[in-house]
Amino acid sequence: MEGLPRLRLALIFSVVAYLLVLVRSSSPSSPELQIVSAERRIDLTSHIVRVYLTLKVENNGNSPASEVLLAFPPTQIDHIALVKAAAVFGKKKKKSYLPLDVNPTDLPDGPNGTKYFCILLSKPLGMGESITLEVFYTLTHSLEPFPVEISQSETQLVYYRDGAAILSPYHIKQQITLIKTPSTKVESFTRVEPVYHAGTEIKYGPYSEHPPYSFSPILVHFENDNPFAVVEELVRELEISHWGSIQITEHYKLVHAGARHKGVFSRVEYQSRPSFSGVSSFKLLLARLPPRVHSVYYRDEIGNISSSHLRTDSRKSELEIEPRYPLFGGWKTTFIIGYGLPLQDFLFESPDGRRYLNFTFGCPLAETLVDKLTIKVVLPEGSKNPSAAVPFPVEQHLETKYSYLDVVGRTVVVLEKKNVVPEHNSPFQVYYEFNPIFMLAEPLMLASVFFLFFMACVAYLHVDVSIRK
Repeated sequence: MEGLPRLRLALIFSVVAYLLVLVRSSSPSSPELQIVSAERRIDLTSHIVRVYLTLKVENNGNSPASEVLLAFPPTQIDHIALVKAAAVFGKKKKKSYLPLDVNPTDLPDGPNGTKYFCILLSKPLGMGESITLEVFYTLTHSLEPFPVEISQSETQLVYYRDGAAILSPYHIKQQITLIKTPSTKVESFTRVEPVYHAGTEIKYGPYSEHPPYSFSPILVHFENDNPFAVVEELVRELEISHWGSIQITEHYKLVHAGARHKGVFSRVEYQSRPSFSGVSSFKLLLARLPPRVHSVYYRDEIGNISSSHLRTDSRKSELEIEPRYPLFGGWKTTFIIGYGLPLQDFLFESPDGRRYLNFTFGCPLAETLVDKLTIKVVLPEGSKNPSAAVPFPVEQHLETKYSYLDVVGRTVVVLEKKNVVPEHNSPFQVYYEFNPIFMLAEPLMLASVFFLFFMACVAYLHVDVSIRK
């Protein structure tokens, strides 16, 4: 009788073990990826950091993998402006690239606040297969001026912080990191052997067999006299008129975000020794505008600024603008640029009968960072059902604006985005429905006003208002 409870207990354990085996066999095992080789190139020649990453990923697991994770330290995640990825096929001159979707994702078990971006593969990566990925991302406000204040005759030195090894949730068999500086003047850099410095390039690695989440912090202190042109706020208003033109008005709040200027500014020294005095300042900006611009103006709060040059041809227009005073670190200025464009170059009709505006997103100023960008597309009065198609996430909402001779107001499509870099300069579309009969509203209103005024004058001339007999 004593053996009966033992037999029942053994039977229970065997049933539980069998169920566990069934559960494990029915649930798919997570794919095990590893990076066979990785090459990272960090471009520090501008105040916008650009990183090019080449990864060869291999699936060593027992199930296909449909995504690849990119890991970033928490100190970088708020400075990431753009992440792109593409799958590479072929070799050398026969290479082809297939763009892939990249989305931010959250993992609860990320160590030390690590943040992730998920690359969605076009087709699952099978067992034993490998794929080569090209990743590009930009970092803003990642160069720290040190010293934070410099005089007019001093050069600008900055810090850049990163890791010698690539932060990754996967095992990396072999990797190297190449850092390119704008000049050969490098004050110091963290040594994580093997490391080499030659000219404007610092090479970390090659490193072999790095486990997941390996991180070796580095600090590079180097000279960077490029102007740190940052637009704190930019409002671009595009007003569409079906009578043949698009009027663009751009409001800028510009600041030099480099090392702050200390001491007294000497105009004589600045102009007599331009190669030594104020080398990190800037007094000229280049705006790349669409072709066939007309009615261009450039002014600030005081009035019109005549120090500008416009060059146009059939493919592009370049506007060189010069502020009233050169900008040193910490100095700010505000100004307005306005111009007109032919309607037929940017407004089209879709197959479903809707009209759509095709224009370029971003800032026309070259090599400029925009902290906050607002684009307002003012549609003609009577437009209905507006919608915007932008190739990256933006905030959208609608407003109403009243202009000359408006009755019900014009619909305004507002697009807002923070941390905008030159790589965001890509086409976007705004769709809307419009009945051509609304084009007659303003002419009929003007004709009615003039007719009523004429009738009032006629009535006044024919009415006798005297009190005599």
